[in-house]
Amino acid sequence: MIVETSAPAGPAGLEGDRALLGRTSTAERVADVLRDRIAEGFFPPGTRLSEDSVKASLGVSRNTLREAYRLLTHERLLVHELNRGVFVRVVTVDDLTDIFRVRTMVECGAVRGLGAPPYPLEAVESAVVAGEHAARERAWRDLSTANIRFHQGIVALAGSPRADELMRGVLAELRLVFHVMDDPRRFHAPYLIRNRHILEVLQSGDAPEAERLLAAYLNDSRLQLAEAYAQRVSEP
Repeated sequence: MIVETSAPAGPAGLEGDRALLGRTSTAERVADVLRDRIAEGFFPPGTRLSEDSVKASLGVSRNTLREAYRLLTHERLLVHELNRGVFVRVVTVDDLTDIFRVRTMVECGAVRGLGAPPYPLEAVESAVVAGEHAARERAWRDLSTANIRFHQGIVALAGSPRADELMRGVLAELRLVFHVMDDPRRFHAPYLIRNRHILEVLQSGDAPEAERLLAAYLNDSRLQLAEAYAQRVSEP
């Protein structure tokens, strides 16, 4: 069921993203911008993406925007409701299970495939530092974004552009799941500590231990989110 909310005028500051499209804007690049905005938490599940508002904000044609919407619908980030418009998708419990199945395969696989240390951990470390800064500033949405960047950094260790592209969509979809958490601080803060621990283990060169920690981390996160979803579904 879609719960309709409206994106604010000039949705999520998209005017500032117009420069990212360049002169030769394409549906794929528009989709990239919107996907990133979803991953950053600017568009909650159930938000209606007004075609006219988004088109004007990004300065693209109606046909280009509709193709971008089609691409994101194929990625399960958006859904089209007949005679109602395009909405950010509300993720189901089954979706949640599948998201974590894919995450475990890809993220743990990336760590498992590491060769001899040292590893290129700059992106992972940057995400951990950003998360710690966000926690100190009590910027919980930024903390959530930093957590997603951490996992993108883990996948990037595989050196696979295809894996990176796959996880961009999966992690954007995951961001839709985070909205069920009533207290984002309580949810994200413990994982921030675990992010730092995994980083330190990778810095030490112990990839098997890092994989073990990551697998346990993902399983705990899945169970916690599944419980929150079950509670939300049972609410009248």
